[in-house]
Amino acid sequence: MKGVMLQGTASHVGKSILTTAICRMLTRHGFQISPFKAQNMSSHSVALETGREIAISQYEQAEAAGRRAEPWMNPILLKPLKRMHTEVFLTGESQGVITGASFKDLYYQRALLEIKEGLAQADNSSDFVIIEGAGSPVEMNLKERDLANMAIAELAEVPVLLVADIERGGVFASIAGTLALLTEKERSRVKGIIINKFSGNPSLFTDGVEWLENYTNLPVLGIIPYIQHQLDEEDSLHGTVSSFQPNLTSKEADYERLADHLEANINLEKLMEMMEGAS
Repeated sequence: MKGVMLQGTASHVGKSILTTAICRMLTRHGFQISPFKAQNMSSHSVALETGREIAISQYEQAEAAGRRAEPWMNPILLKPLKRMHTEVFLTGESQGVITGASFKDLYYQRALLEIKEGLAQADNSSDFVIIEGAGSPVEMNLKERDLANMAIAELAEVPVLLVADIERGGVFASIAGTLALLTEKERSRVKGIIINKFSGNPSLFTDGVEWLENYTNLPVLGIIPYIQHQLDEEDSLHGTVSSFQPNLTSKEADYERLADHLEANINLEKLMEMMEGAS
């Protein structure tokens, strides 16, 4: 399929917001876009008109793309509860509550089928699929049962953009370390880097870009300055099921600002070439 997947060097590097911005930016250029995140662990969900639930991030990404949110955009939603319990949703429908790390034994194969069906729906209903990863693709204790990152990029056969957060420091090590821990096959799927949450003038990072491109042999597609927004945080650590109430009022102004901001700071031509080249 044609599209791209955003993976991060860690959680909270800004994958969700960048995905939302790309959805709006490409929609404004006349493309039909499908947002997609295979597996989300979040207590921040939205109940659709059908009663099915998806994570708030995919709801907002669909809204940014000017289309109705669909359950297949987030096939697996894991809602963390108290005492190490988790409520499992498959394509928006609750499957009940499980304990501990029993998801793989109980749901892995079925979840994989739901993801494949969701990807097919995304591909059939859009020009480009913009896929968001989860956490880091090199959590070595979790890679065997990966349903969120490189396994999904391989299923979709899309290139990967690696997103790093410069605000927290250690951006060079986080990028180099992530790439080093990928297998050769996984590494070959990464086609570019985005530096997110930059403070100050991006032109001051010219030496940093040069070092990264020489060391990784990958292009830096953008240095994205930090931007304030009113979009909801998706991560479960920022709230609980009982306390979270999604803000479903119009966020049009935010989507437009994010798209303007991204387009001013990313190499759109390279991004389009990358997505068009996906098979």
